[in-house]
Amino acid sequence: MAQDILINWSPQETRVAVVEQGAVQEVHIERTLERGLVGNIYLGKVSRVLPGMQSAFIDVGLDRAAFLHVADLLPNITARHAGKDKATLLASGLPAAEGAPTVSAPATASAPVLPIERQIFEGQALLVQVLKDPIGSKGARLTAQISIAGRLLVFLPQDQHIGVSQKIPYAQREALRQRLVALTAEGGGGFILRTNAEDASAEELAEDIAYLRKTWAHIKAASTRQPPATLLYQDLTLLQRVLRDLVSAATQSIQVDSKEQHGLLQAFAREYMPGTLGRIAHYGGERPIFDLYQIDEDIARALGRRVDLKSGGYLVIDQTEALTTVDVNTGGYVGARNFDDTVFRTNLEAAQAIARQLRLRNLGGIVIVDFIDMVRDDHREAVLAEFRKQLARDRVKTMIGGYSQLGLVEMTRKRSRESLAHMLSEPCPACEGKGHVKTARSVCYDILREILREARAFNPRQFRVVAAPQVVELFLDEESAHLAGLSDFIGKPISLQSESSMTQEQYDIVLL
Repeated sequence: MAQDILINWSPQETRVAVVEQGAVQEVHIERTLERGLVGNIYLGKVSRVLPGMQSAFIDVGLDRAAFLHVADLLPNITARHAGKDKATLLASGLPAAEGAPTVSAPATASAPVLPIERQIFEGQALLVQVLKDPIGSKGARLTAQISIAGRLLVFLPQDQHIGVSQKIPYAQREALRQRLVALTAEGGGGFILRTNAEDASAEELAEDIAYLRKTWAHIKAASTRQPPATLLYQDLTLLQRVLRDLVSAATQSIQVDSKEQHGLLQAFAREYMPGTLGRIAHYGGERPIFDLYQIDEDIARALGRRVDLKSGGYLVIDQTEALTTVDVNTGGYVGARNFDDTVFRTNLEAAQAIARQLRLRNLGGIVIVDFIDMVRDDHREAVLAEFRKQLARDRVKTMIGGYSQLGLVEMTRKRSRESLAHMLSEPCPACEGKGHVKTARSVCYDILREILREARAFNPRQFRVVAAPQVVELFLDEESAHLAGLSDFIGKPISLQSESSMTQEQYDIVLL
């Protein structure tokens, strides 16, 4: 399906929208001060080893220590480098702290698996790469198995594996692998051929190989000079990743609204992706580029719970810490001849809309979809087949099961960065993310109980209640009798003070 890529650039933020047939399918946002960390390579320092969890916390210079699991280590590094002094390690390109051996070389296939406490220790320098950005209260997820993505290939400097993307048809993989083996015979390291390299020439592959090996050489050299907790390599900017990751044969145009960034993008394309040069254009229209397809409106709608369907039905999407739930409702749709057809058509449209919303909102993790109950088995299977078909268009890995015993569809979508809602919004300071606040009457009764407790513990001259205007108004009107009754019971006067800066649930009881 033909697509256009629109890029809105400003010094503080880059926004990219992938548009198909006038509808926004994906939105990518990168802020200068909040740039993602995935792909970054650091010289870290082991700050704590947790044998019980077979993991470690690594200081890479971020606000929170990053997390490394034993499965993401190259096995038996300590055993293979034991006894080497610091000079030997540095000469081999392995960073060391206080003479310690480090993780930076491939493991042998026959080596036994060692527990993490026998592989690394506190204070050790470690070359690590970010797998997942910090999300919520969790630190970044790390790996010691370094990979560097190029335009056509992924370089595995600590491995000798030669592989081919599984998205390439099986019949072509072996021929491509043999071709890659011949090109990488000298120089060491492993490579994986990316999907967009299926038709690449030998010259293009050789250029990518040289670029990746040169990049790794710079990283190794920097690791011997820099202190721990230092960034050694940063992944491409969003603007550059557009050409590397988002452009496909279906891409008709890449429009950017900054003349300066248009020039930089052309220079990057000229060096690494000359085939995309003819599709890169500078947008100089008077209207903002995102206004062309109402992208800002789509982004605003993607922050809400409800998504209206063209038929009159609607979705309700709730994102929680553990999972995302999607509820499908018929709403006002009565277009079909009978109820079964109404439900079936609503669910078919919902399957398409849900897949698009997952991409647009970048929802990851576990997703539970509650389609409207269908009586006929052929309707159920048709809806599931349509949902699978729409999910297959997602460039992010998804897995979907069938219907559960409760009629729910369970699926997962790989999560590697913050969702759109987490990036653009924050919990409401009034409800703290609950979506509800106590009623003014409930707050009044909380205050009455609190005054009674305070009166039993202290003996002030009087009490003053400082609360939101709507709470004070209720005390002066419908709840005035209860307030007066409490004042008589404790034998102390109670005064009221309205504070407009307070939320409905906030209040203070001042003892005078």
